[in-house]
Amino acid sequence: MITAIAIDDEPPALKVIEAFCKDFDFIDLQKTFTRTDEAARHLKKFPVDLLFLDIQMPSITGIDFYKSIEQHTMVIFTTAYSEYAVEGFNLSAIDYLLKPFTKERFAQAVQKTNDYSGYLKQSHQSITDYLFVRADYTLHKIAFDDIILIEGLDDYIKIQLDNGRPIVARMTMKSIMEKLPEQHFIRVHRSFIVAIKKVSQVRNKIIYLSDIKINIGQSYEAAVAEKFRI
Repeated sequence: MITAIAIDDEPPALKVIEAFCKDFDFIDLQKTFTRTDEAARHLKKFPVDLLFLDIQMPSITGIDFYKSIEQHTMVIFTTAYSEYAVEGFNLSAIDYLLKPFTKERFAQAVQKTNDYSGYLKQSHQSITDYLFVRADYTLHKIAFDDIILIEGLDDYIKIQLDNGRPIVARMTMKSIMEKLPEQHFIRVHRSFIVAIKKVSQVRNKIIYLSDIKINIGQSYEAAVAEKFRI
């Protein structure tokens, strides 16, 4: 069960969230607030898993409010102003609902929250077979089996998948490598991580993945040789 509160200075907006939440048995909307100071006092006593948080409010913006809270809490921003989207996602928001949003769009947002919550719980208990990556204002669930390779592009990475278009995310090669199971992935170059099961052959310091060829970086030759016993 995901515990939640909603904060919005407009009571009708809170009514919509309350009504929508009733149709999702994994969301426990415990309370709603029109004042951020009251919400802050409540959170100190009763931390929750998720905030539905309006951005444009009289005393403080939802973005500044979210920055101010102490505990790690998931957030879905709700607002009538699309210009806040980039900053919202820079704060690792689960989703960004632009008012007026439909029940279908709301369902997408809370399902992402449920998936992400399950991922966090499972990652503390056992090895999962997928990871979550935030790109294009969306939280993508990516199965490890679908990944062919990952290419580093300065401050971004490009994840090549078996099916579908590549996913480009603002992330370092080091941080994505930490999310991957080391028994299934190996870094073969400063700019490339490959899925071991997708490798068709290794020859003359070149990794072959079907019709893709990647030169093995000099500093990675020993690790590749050990992994592939060459």
